[in-house]
Amino acid sequence: MLSLLHIENIAVIEQADLEFENGLTILTGETGAGKSIIIDSIGAILGQRAGKGFIRSSASKGFVSAVFSNISDELSQWLHENQLDGEEKDSIHIQRQISADGKSVCRVNMKPVSVSVLKQIGPYLMNIHGQHDGQRLLDETCHIDFLDCFAGLQDDLHVYQPQYQRLLALKRQINELDKSEQERLQRLDMLRFHVQEIEEAALIDGEEEQLTERKAFFDNVGRLVQTLEQAFQALDGEEDYVTGACDLLNDAANRLGSLADVSSEFSELSERAEEVKYLALDLRNAVSQIRSRTDFSVEERTAVEERLDLIYRLKLKYGPSISDILAYAQAARTELDTLESADGTREALLQEYKELLSQARENARVISAKRRESARILEQRIIAELSDLDMTKVRFAVRMETGSKLNPKGFDGVSFLISVNPGEPLQSISKVASGGELSRIMLAMKNVLTEQESVDTLIFDEIDTGVSGRAAQKIAHKLAQIGTKKQTLCVTHLPQIAAMGAHHMLITKSVHGERTYTKVQIMTDEQRVEEIARMISGDQITDTSRKNARELLQASQI
Repeated sequence: MLSLLHIENIAVIEQADLEFENGLTILTGETGAGKSIIIDSIGAILGQRAGKGFIRSSASKGFVSAVFSNISDELSQWLHENQLDGEEKDSIHIQRQISADGKSVCRVNMKPVSVSVLKQIGPYLMNIHGQHDGQRLLDETCHIDFLDCFAGLQDDLHVYQPQYQRLLALKRQINELDKSEQERLQRLDMLRFHVQEIEEAALIDGEEEQLTERKAFFDNVGRLVQTLEQAFQALDGEEDYVTGACDLLNDAANRLGSLADVSSEFSELSERAEEVKYLALDLRNAVSQIRSRTDFSVEERTAVEERLDLIYRLKLKYGPSISDILAYAQAARTELDTLESADGTREALLQEYKELLSQARENARVISAKRRESARILEQRIIAELSDLDMTKVRFAVRMETGSKLNPKGFDGVSFLISVNPGEPLQSISKVASGGELSRIMLAMKNVLTEQESVDTLIFDEIDTGVSGRAAQKIAHKLAQIGTKKQTLCVTHLPQIAAMGAHHMLITKSVHGERTYTKVQIMTDEQRVEEIARMISGDQITDTSRKNARELLQASQI
């Protein structure tokens, strides 16, 4: 059960600390005072959406903290498996901080977790019934979920639904393989041609660069031969009538060496001349070697140009580089293998589909049988609950339509039918239920369904919408009855419901210095009289309204 709730800088609440007890706790206050903010804060602890608009204006962040005690064995086991145990094994402490940028920092038993973890924990702790749940009751597509919850079919559906999704995936794969045989054969011919063409080319990654460099040599061979010859002659000389640089440097080194006995300076110059001479000789030899390689055949040039032309044409068809062409070839081989083995693959998929379909249909039949049995029990339970809520003439029925084709829920479609007045036929709830009747139907549904749940805390946010008089009194007694089984929190505007609470919290709003503040007050018996009298007569509280309030409170003790 929810024991403690701490709120900071959430909407109009600057700070509030609330202690909760067992039984029915009533939350009342003027419209806009902040009752829904308390419910929303609890929702935030359970992982519900809480954006930056959730934070009090001018605050940089909001904070909610809650302690739940006497938690279920199932939750204790879940916390242990996820390494989120607390020091006290029978309680859990949850915190959530929401920043102005919308980001959240969450903790469970002081250990950081994600919002998704809070969503997983929430169903173990609390069930919140808000006004939107009434809309779900009007939506017939949700009725099967109500019935499945009552029938306890969660485990059965966890087995069936993955089977159904796999059947859909297999069907898509089989349909893809069942495309036109002509298209498959055409694709096979094209891919075989592409692979053969690329394989015959025997491409080597990087060869295009080498070929391009060789072609550049061919394109410039005339200039290369002439320039290399001129460079060689400049270094080596032209036979007997022109002396080359190498001979001249050799002569300079000898002449300088002859003066070595005159001064050490000439000896150093001679050594430097020798070094330059040898560098010139190395250069001459390198030029000579390159010059010897300038010979080539016309056939070689033609082969290089044809090879580059082949690579160019393949690049136009298959990719901007040789590596891309080779990658395309590998992808084409893979697709070829798939298409060539399509028949075998189709047979394997079809066999898996048939076997899985048989299993899914059997599971769906079991689910249908359980639904049908539970539907009759649910009808009786809802009628009994509605009778307690002053709808004694009501007829309620669960209509099941079982087909032969599987759907995400099995074979079935489910809708709830109701007749609220004698002589009227059973019709869809959305067609015949008024606002007050819808509230009572939803309360009856919740009371029946929560018996199947392990949560210890229920919250009813304005369950009294559209209800007054005798019906309101019946709802009040039903809520009190629920409060004897589970901790129950109820936001209400009706004095009849407020008087039934074992505990009563008043939420008030005030303005100080152009800022709005919300205060939560645990009410004494006399304060409850004043609050319920206000709910009866408005701001002008009279002795009569106080008397009526006391009578309501006294009646609730009987």
